[in-house]
Amino acid sequence: MPPIHGSSNALSHSRVLGVIPARLSSSRLPRKPLHPLLGRPLIEWVWHRVASMECLDRVVVATDAEEIAEVCRSLGAEVVLTDPEHPSGTDRVAEVAEMPAFAGYEVIANLQGDEPLMDGEHVARAVELVRSGDFDVGTCATPIHTAEELEDPAAVKVVCAQGGRALYFSRAEIPFARDPGVRAEALRAGRYLRHLGLYVYTRQALREWVARSVSPLEETERLEQLRALEAATPIGVAVVEGAEPGVDTPEDVDLIEQRIRDSRHPLAVEAPTP
Repeated sequence: MPPIHGSSNALSHSRVLGVIPARLSSSRLPRKPLHPLLGRPLIEWVWHRVASMECLDRVVVATDAEEIAEVCRSLGAEVVLTDPEHPSGTDRVAEVAEMPAFAGYEVIANLQGDEPLMDGEHVARAVELVRSGDFDVGTCATPIHTAEELEDPAAVKVVCAQGGRALYFSRAEIPFARDPGVRAEALRAGRYLRHLGLYVYTRQALREWVARSVSPLEETERLEQLRALEAATPIGVAVVEGAEPGVDTPEDVDLIEQRIRDSRHPLAVEAPTP
């Protein structure tokens, strides 16, 4: 008899496949994976960061462009070409997970291709949520401390039940505090949470996620994780302290370059000085 959800630790020693989806087309930053940061393409920074994460047993770049594949191969990265018509990075990750070469991995991590300073500890926390057997999907969130971020629709908020299960994700301010004093105290205490774009899934949860149609809430908020919530998929949220920004627009580049210089990124010491 197969184990019922949450009652077995069958995933505790499962191998973890990390997949970096890298799409050439981007509306806000054209050809984003190849955009230079300190003279190196963005995907190179991300690859080296992710490849050093001990919580991942294997890492592959999933791309729709031979140009990106060539760069990755030159780094020694494992890379696969995927369907250019995929509507999301999740679909691209799911295509890789279903390939025979990756059949031995029961836990799949979807790692953003525009975050050169991604924190390996955050990935490890999300992996452990899934390996625990308590959740089919694991992700992370970080406290919000400013009203500006709380009110920003680009900052996705999440509210959780006791035990860390996600109740809802929204671009709106959630939970909404009717009392301004309660809102101010919640900001000071870090009770508002911003979702980080990191997902770890069981193989079956990922397969079911992409097999479903876009859900009503997903369509309304333009947040694909709501598709999983509407289908009652248990999503666990690890709360972590702080997270480095990603590269979304041309304006982000200078900030990220300086943060790379200040970081312990594997390539930072080799970056040319301005």
